[in-house]
Amino acid sequence: MLPKDRILILDYGSQYTQLIARRVRAERVYCEIHPPTRSIDWLRDWAPSGVILSGGPASVYGEDVPTLDVELLSLELPILGICYGMQLIAQESGGAVTGSARREYGRAELEVTQPDELFAGFAPGERSTVWMSHGDRVERPPPGFEVLGATETVPIAAFRAIDRPIYGLQFHPEVAHTARGSDMLANFLFRICDCEPSWTAGSFIESQVAAIREQVGKRDRVIAALSGGVDSSVATALVHHAVGDRLTCIFVDTGLLRKGEAAWVARTFRQHLGIELRRVDAADRFLTQLEGVEEPEQKRRVIGHTFIDVFEEEARAIGDDVAFLVQGTLYPDVIESLSVRGPSATIKTHHNVGGLPERLPFELIEPLRELFKDEVRQVGRELGLSEELVGRHPFPGPGLAVRVLGAVTRERLEVLREADAIYLEEIRAAGLYDEIWQAFAVLLPVRTVGVMGDGRTYENVIALRAVTSRDGMTADWFPFPHDVLGRIATRIINEVAGVNRVCYDVSSKPPATIEWE
Repeated sequence: MLPKDRILILDYGSQYTQLIARRVRAERVYCEIHPPTRSIDWLRDWAPSGVILSGGPASVYGEDVPTLDVELLSLELPILGICYGMQLIAQESGGAVTGSARREYGRAELEVTQPDELFAGFAPGERSTVWMSHGDRVERPPPGFEVLGATETVPIAAFRAIDRPIYGLQFHPEVAHTARGSDMLANFLFRICDCEPSWTAGSFIESQVAAIREQVGKRDRVIAALSGGVDSSVATALVHHAVGDRLTCIFVDTGLLRKGEAAWVARTFRQHLGIELRRVDAADRFLTQLEGVEEPEQKRRVIGHTFIDVFEEEARAIGDDVAFLVQGTLYPDVIESLSVRGPSATIKTHHNVGGLPERLPFELIEPLRELFKDEVRQVGRELGLSEELVGRHPFPGPGLAVRVLGAVTRERLEVLREADAIYLEEIRAAGLYDEIWQAFAVLLPVRTVGVMGDGRTYENVIALRAVTSRDGMTADWFPFPHDVLGRIATRIINEVAGVNRVCYDVSSKPPATIEWE
């Protein structure tokens, strides 16, 4: 069941589209991202409180570019066009859009020339820093539109229709570099769209429990794909809240987990949460299937298919009445893996999305499919899960297989496990764990020359990765104190046999991804 107040975001391919969704969700208003090809009839049925048109890399006057149905502009719906979205509104309403003399990228000073509901709280003539990223601009506003703001180089940086709630911004209010972007988006949501900030973790749980019960019915059993990570744990707890003892968790020990992980998961879910858990030791099977596989996407496919094969066998052992499979799929997984919401690029396959066989004997339950990671943590806390569980760093579905670069063997996995355990232990000891979004070690497929005990060595290299992020869509490398980083490297080299060099990854996302594979 969708919330009454909801915002529709039409994705024209901007790198910032997901940030728009995060900013709207941060205001406790539900939203979804959809492609601009949605029909007007579909849009009417979805009944949004307002529509946001994202930016995009195309030129509105080009050929075969994404556009909009002009009927949208006559529905009396509040509309906010951002960058490309603003230019679409201008072009379809009779204005003029032209190429800028030069591409404008970076900070600019916006002067609010005409305070309006979108700029409620701004003084006339107030200047504020905004973030520009465009090659085209509105040269002439459409008839019946008025200019609300300008910069030194963009005379029409914001406009509105005089007789309808249609607005356009040439800059990006969703980006943190726009100083008062959150104020503008909040004004659009609450003053213009008249939304209520009612979308909370509690309301989400209530609606999902009802939806799960309706989907499952009263007789069928459910199995959960439990890994012990935040996503699968919260999904499992949510479904358990809905169906009780009709849920059985299957925990597959792939042999690709961190040190002590399997025992910790079993203990947590059996003893502390009271959920039925079947632990399957399938390490030999996974490692056999991975033998000779080095390409990252192939690793993910092999692991995904093997994972489901194990599930099918274990589910048959549970009984013939198992009809549903729970997965902890998140919104970024869907966006990156399948690009189902619009023209966003596919980055990599996630084994719980793109790596599944086409034919599954189970109907999927994916209660977290529309959530970002920080929202999942809030739902977990609302469900009463421990901070130790909901505060854990993300861990990839394929496990250490995508952190052992190149061939995956027992020996190489053991080297990585020991190094990773030391790394996380030192991060916690330094009181830095909760400041970091994700931290992990990577075993590189190279060896380097070193000196130990006056003797020459030729051994493995460990790379360390730690990033800060809000939702995993973008990330910056974490600036460790040098003494902490030095202590981590010294311990790994001294205590992990076969390692003589440690490096630290200082790449941000983009252009890099958080994981190495």
